[in-house]
Amino acid sequence: MVTLAKSRSTILSTGLAMFSMFFGAGNIVFPLALGQFTQDKNFFGVMGLILTAVFVPLLGLLAMLLFDGHYSNFFRRIGKWPGFVVALLILGLIGPFGGIPRCITISSSTLEAFQTGSFTWINLPVFSAFSCILIFLFTYRPRRVLDLLGFVLTPVLLLSLALIVVKGLVMMPPSQHSSHTAWEAFSKGIVSGYNTMDLLAAFFFSSVVLLCLQKGEIKERKNMLSTAVTGSLIAAILLSFVYICFSFLAAGYGATLSGIAPDQLLGTLAQKLLGNQAGLVASITVCFACFTTEIALTAIFADFLRTLLKEKISYPAALVITLVLSFLVSTLHFGGISALLAPVLQVCYPALILLALLNILYKLYDFKPVKSLFYGTLGTSLLIQLLT
Repeated sequence: MVTLAKSRSTILSTGLAMFSMFFGAGNIVFPLALGQFTQDKNFFGVMGLILTAVFVPLLGLLAMLLFDGHYSNFFRRIGKWPGFVVALLILGLIGPFGGIPRCITISSSTLEAFQTGSFTWINLPVFSAFSCILIFLFTYRPRRVLDLLGFVLTPVLLLSLALIVVKGLVMMPPSQHSSHTAWEAFSKGIVSGYNTMDLLAAFFFSSVVLLCLQKGEIKERKNMLSTAVTGSLIAAILLSFVYICFSFLAAGYGATLSGIAPDQLLGTLAQKLLGNQAGLVASITVCFACFTTEIALTAIFADFLRTLLKEKISYPAALVITLVLSFLVSTLHFGGISALLAPVLQVCYPALILLALLNILYKLYDFKPVKSLFYGTLGTSLLIQLLT
């Protein structure tokens, strides 16, 4: 009974930690922006979002788990050097050139609604510099990260989100009529799922989860994989819940949120629904959730950077390089970063989804064709992007 209780506790902790690692900037902004766009067609929009922001990352996570978290072996199937370039591109996108600075800008924008009086001097560069310093301190000496994320931060985060959702649903007016068709809403949801970049993160979060489980009480590969898969399902359910609630809230309050920039939607909504004090607490909690994602992404990229340079630099030096790049990119603000990421993601995502599926078939059924299918899909996506 004690062993069973420990096993359930580990699964729950892993699931909550994975939710916390995935829950970053894109998971906040894009469901809200989707609801604001789709209005009464939000059902179709959120279906597209769940497809590409929940099921697709889960597919990528399962594929990488079958490779025991070894992303070099995973991407090498498309060729040694092409695989390396793809891995480097993904790490750059989820790291200092996309994911990390985007989380920082979202946190800053979320708190802007509550900046009054003597706090107005805290602009984006100041906030970003302070965030990078904190990330360095927490990433340099990581201790029991999985338990901290799973048992401490995530329940507080879920409670804060639940307060916003419950208060919002009670007061929510009917959604306004949208001029968009159901297909346009669904397509918008698909693209919004791409923009969360959760598939890219899933490729590398799997190694973090397996490493944490390996350092714990679970030693056998089969048990580790089973725990990781079950935990990922818990994370997927929680993410789906957040996406559905936030998108429908934004759809209902579309008139109130009209003209609000995507990165400021959460702070504005929290302030309107909960007031200044409770709204600020909820917003700070969400910022902490973004902070945990920043820590995970920074550690992953810094470790990759050391490997790339054949460990000629120390881990602290790799962290500094990662965070300096993140700070510089964060000064582009959320809109500038999104404008750079969107076309790249729309080109790469279909091919990466296919690669994850093909690698699962390879591990389970020894299905070997991959290069022609991957490059054919990548070329088709590039052509479509150039023509539209």
